[in-house]
Order: sequence, then structure tokens, then C-alpha cells
Amino acid sequence: QVQLVESGGGLVQAGGSLRLSCTCSRSISSIHTAGWYRQAPGKRRELVAAMTSGGRTNYADSVKGRFTISRDNAKNTVYLQMNSLKPEDTAVYYCSLSNPVPSVSYWGQGTQVTVSS
Repeated sequence: QVQLVESGGGLVQAGGSLRLSCTCSRSISSIHTAGWYRQAPGKRRELVAAMTSGGRTNYADSVKGRFTISRDNAKNTVYLQMNSLKPEDTAVYYCSLSNPVPSVSYWGQGTQVTVSS
């Protein structure tokens, strides 16, 4: 059974930084897409950033220039570096690993990020 363990969330003041980590219980070298999503209270879960095995990245407009996704296949870990945090970044952040064929996706339990003004 594949497990994802997220860490690095917490409380930070606006303008501060956090780095989220997502460690997988198996190798991620064959995983096509690694992504970070977030869900704020009363809102739908949204994609924050994604990275393919080939290195292609995709970011939500709201985080472009502030967040950076990366993956270390040797450590089976995906990261999300978050800089210049804003109160509107407050949410539960989820890590996801997925492959298109066969279609499969794995999710972490989520980590809370709270940005105070």
C-alpha cells in the first residue's frame, strides 16, 4: 500500500516562507505527475503546482513567482517551497502522485498552512 506523508506546515506571518515535504513509501521515479493541492474552508480543492517526471511544471496563477515545486526521486520526496506567503494562502495542503496509464492516484493526509496578517 502506497503511503504519502506530508510535513512542513505550520503558522507563519505574511511575507514568510515554508517548505512542504511529501515522502512516499515507494519509489517515485516512475510516477508521472507529482502535485500539490490546497483546500481552504468553504472552498473547493485546487491545484497549486504540478511537476511531471520530465520536469515540466505548472502553477496556479495565484502562486506563480512565489511557489516552487521540486522532486527528489532518490529520496522519494516532493517539495513545495512557498515564499512571500499571503493570508489567502491559508489552507490544508495535499500532496498527490499520479499516473495516467493505468490511471492511479495517491494522496497524502494533508498539512495545515496558516498565514497570519
